[in-house]
Amino acid sequence: MEKMSSLGTLVDADWLQENFGNCSVKIVDASWFMPGSDRDGYKEWLVERIPGSVFFDFDGEIKDQSSPLPHMLPGENEFAEAVGKLGISNTDTVIVYDSQGIFSAPRVWWMFKAMGHETVAVLNGGLPAWKAVGGVTEGSIPEKPIPTSYQATIAPHRLICSAELTQLLETVGYRILDARPSARFYALQPEPRLGVRAGHMPGANNLPFAEVLDNGSFKDQESLKSLFSAFIRRDDRIITTCGSGVTACILALALEYSLGICCRVYDGSWSEWGSSETLPVVTE
Repeated sequence: MEKMSSLGTLVDADWLQENFGNCSVKIVDASWFMPGSDRDGYKEWLVERIPGSVFFDFDGEIKDQSSPLPHMLPGENEFAEAVGKLGISNTDTVIVYDSQGIFSAPRVWWMFKAMGHETVAVLNGGLPAWKAVGGVTEGSIPEKPIPTSYQATIAPHRLICSAELTQLLETVGYRILDARPSARFYALQPEPRLGVRAGHMPGANNLPFAEVLDNGSFKDQESLKSLFSAFIRRDDRIITTCGSGVTACILALALEYSLGICCRVYDGSWSEWGSSETLPVVTE
């Protein structure tokens, strides 16, 4: 059995099978789908899930309820209370997965990291990978987790707000990577959210999140290193952004997995930036 201290950013399905049943390993389903998809992560979790997993609703419950922006990171106390109710403690190893392979799980990985929880990783390939190695699933009525005491402490090096980002635009030594599809980045198609302008931040680079993935899993480290080499220079400080802070976390995890770079995620992302009439937007 692999030691928990050697946990990286990703684990594979074989690792999870070997460590399955360890009481200090907590499995979290973070499935989420884009608005309009007619799919519901919670309902699908009820029907089929990795046994013993809990559902992490970052879009409806574990978010900043006071913000008009979608699924913003909640405060420390709100996060701690919600995670404690899921039966997760500070000493647990958290393994996050989603039903699409890799899509929304990195968002919850980042949320735990942003709240100071270091022993957290994503199941590479998600539920499909688990099933592919013979992992069983369950669909019975889930047992309620036993609540724990949890403490959260914001890690400022993991996130950035619009006010600070505005000061860093086109600053030497900083690199902004936008994970949205190129058509949205270059304003070739309208934004899906009403009232959000099309385009991107001045000085930003476009790296669509799908380019770091291969058949629902992350590409291997060497392929990712080669991909990132076209965008970032040595010692660059990286900020990732996207439409609403979900796929930006895919890039954040890929950077940490392949290059050991801990970047900052712009939580408000384009939902915030594109909605403002004062923040600069370009299309070329």
